[in-house]
Amino acid sequence: MCGLLALVCAPGNPVTDDLVDAVAGASHLMRHRGPDEPGTWSDAQVVLGFNRLSIIDIAHSHQPLRWGPPESPDRYVLVFNGEIYNYLELREQLADEFGAQFATEGDGEAIVAGFHHWGPDVLPKLRGMFAFALWDTATGVLFCARDPFGIKPLFMATGPGGTVLGSEKKCLMDLAGRLGVDTGIDVRAVQHYTVLQYVPEPETLTTGVRRLESGSYAVIRPGEAPAVTRYFTPKFPVLAFRAGAEQARYDEITAVLEDSVAKHMRADVTVGAFLSGGIDSTAIAALAIRHNPKLITFTTGFEREGFSEIDVAVASAEAIGARHITKVVSPTEFVAALPEIVWYLDEPVADPALVPLFFVAREARKHVKVVLSGEGADELFGGYTIYREPLSLKAFDYLPPRLRKRVGKMSRPLPEGMRGKSLLHRGSLTLEERYYGNARSFSDEQLRAVLPDFREDWTHTDVTAALYDASAGWDPVARMQHLDLFTWLRGDILVKADKMTMANSLELRVPFLDSQVFAVASRLPLDQKITRTTTKYALRRALEPVVPAHVLNRPKLGFPVPIRHWLRAGELLDWANHMIDTSQAGDLVDLAAVRRMLDEHRTGEIDHSRRLWTVLIFMLWHAIFIDGSVTPDIQEPVYPVEL
Repeated sequence: MCGLLALVCAPGNPVTDDLVDAVAGASHLMRHRGPDEPGTWSDAQVVLGFNRLSIIDIAHSHQPLRWGPPESPDRYVLVFNGEIYNYLELREQLADEFGAQFATEGDGEAIVAGFHHWGPDVLPKLRGMFAFALWDTATGVLFCARDPFGIKPLFMATGPGGTVLGSEKKCLMDLAGRLGVDTGIDVRAVQHYTVLQYVPEPETLTTGVRRLESGSYAVIRPGEAPAVTRYFTPKFPVLAFRAGAEQARYDEITAVLEDSVAKHMRADVTVGAFLSGGIDSTAIAALAIRHNPKLITFTTGFEREGFSEIDVAVASAEAIGARHITKVVSPTEFVAALPEIVWYLDEPVADPALVPLFFVAREARKHVKVVLSGEGADELFGGYTIYREPLSLKAFDYLPPRLRKRVGKMSRPLPEGMRGKSLLHRGSLTLEERYYGNARSFSDEQLRAVLPDFREDWTHTDVTAALYDASAGWDPVARMQHLDLFTWLRGDILVKADKMTMANSLELRVPFLDSQVFAVASRLPLDQKITRTTTKYALRRALEPVVPAHVLNRPKLGFPVPIRHWLRAGELLDWANHMIDTSQAGDLVDLAAVRRMLDEHRTGEIDHSRRLWTVLIFMLWHAIFIDGSVTPDIQEPVYPVEL
């Protein structure tokens, strides 16, 4: 787990000492991703920068990493962020089949040797999380790739002077400007953010900066734009359960999770686990403690009653025999940390749960260097309550389209909050019309009021249409899962997981997001994911022997955050007022409309908390990265030496 930066100069724009220094300086902006060891490498066309968080083969696997076959031992140079959990098996296979030789005991050489012998076909063989850039000195080509689910980020920008890519966008901006990249605000991406509460891939809020999408690789030749290819597309080839074979399928789920957790425990440092009150993190911790009887688990909560899962997490830790550490976050701490958190984010994400995640990561880093967590289980096994909606709306499927639309019109004059209004409205819509993902909070009418540059043609369908086209014919829950894998998971869940842990130089591993686990989960039929009374049905059955009974059927909460209450009084309300009063983002956000929303929320007329949070986080991002009116206090990372 680290931070990488790569600059490929166009012909006629050779690497200079000044550019090497600029890359080293830019790389220092993400020193939190790898405070153990910085490094740079350059030749006439390329500069590579790196910050290492030492996890595996601490003494030898330095980066940038040189490797090559015996006839050209320094042919390749690698900078690599992530972990390859099956690296031991890959190294053995490469040695047996090709006689590959290795100078370290780490996982990076498995990537380079695999690429040398298999080319891009190495990517499906890698079980892990990764974003890497590999320079081939023989061909003068940079090959870069991201893992199938997008656990690790990779930003890219190309201009007349060349291409720059890196783990964090803030590190690219000065270099992108040198290369002639357009670094202005992408107004369409602002609208997408406001609709979805995150910036969807491959967009960023900067016009000339994009992200290499999950499950994709890019080939970069000096003077040319990156040539991007998708190598992994998640599919759900549902197989019906053979009568009487249900238990065999549950056993298969348990076995593949056990194998994934075992491989995710590979490290030369201490591994802990995040633990909330839900089944996902509890299952991961319960399986992990089999490999480390001294496992430490961590959770967080708030002082306000009803917004903490600490008691459940403590009971779970006690049941599995883990040592448990908790962090309670006060409103004062919450507000004070916001500028620092948004600086680490790079791009705004309007999910309040990232704040407690930041604090629990900071607490965990005092004790461990790696944590396991339960992200991805909901998308793979059908864990979101909204996935049950197709069951509740099934009767509408039998209505002729014209009658279905008339039902929707009937709902419009009904008072807001009236029982049945939402059901009639949502039932009148197709799945493609009603499901944007987990986060939509603004109606089109509300968007028009808040965004001066609102455009009717910049809609969620920019993001969702192609995804729905690709899943035509699947059952509705599989289509929702597919959509969330490309949107909510990689736009919100994995961004906050990566950014908030890396902000604290802590490596987070997600055993559910493993290619072998996905292969099993993707074959589940609808009735093994969702029923009228529960979610993740097959996963719950599979985990009956693993997790404590008090967690098995408990509804998902995660890290609930009381922003609805805090935005009505106290420090968070004061902060919101200050943000509106001082914001210089008035050309992008109607500040008077935001003020009206806050007033209506404060008096209890309407719950605007999610909408307010979305806009306020954008305004804070603007104040930090655009107008510079807010300067977060970012400290040099200092951590225990031995973990």
